[in-house]
Amino acid sequence: MPDKSVLPNKLSEGPHGLGDPDDRSLRKVEKDVLIPKLIRDKAKKEKCIQEVADFENCCRESSLLMVVKCRNQNSILKDCLSNWYKNEEFKKQCTEEYLAQRKEYRTTGIRQPIKRA
Repeated sequence: MPDKSVLPNKLSEGPHGLGDPDDRSLRKVEKDVLIPKLIRDKAKKEKCIQEVADFENCCRESSLLMVVKCRNQNSILKDCLSNWYKNEEFKKQCTEEYLAQRKEYRTTGIRQPIKRA
């Protein structure tokens, strides 16, 4: 007899008790925290590369005065990130990527290492 769990069945089923790998429903924390974090990270690394580099260079050169001197670069970076954050096609792409990662985890039980920038 399998161990009882306090989790709902759809979150405690599957080959490793980590949830059904084919379940595509999203919990609130996934919709409101995890997927937006993935969107931000992907936008910074793949879509707003030049804006991030310009802002980082300005900060390096300005040291303590970066708050005042880098306002323009910061605004440009925020605009770029905001545009990608509002892009529905990009959101769908990131959601699908998240679901694929979650399915892999639920199937194998192996966590992907956390990528730190």
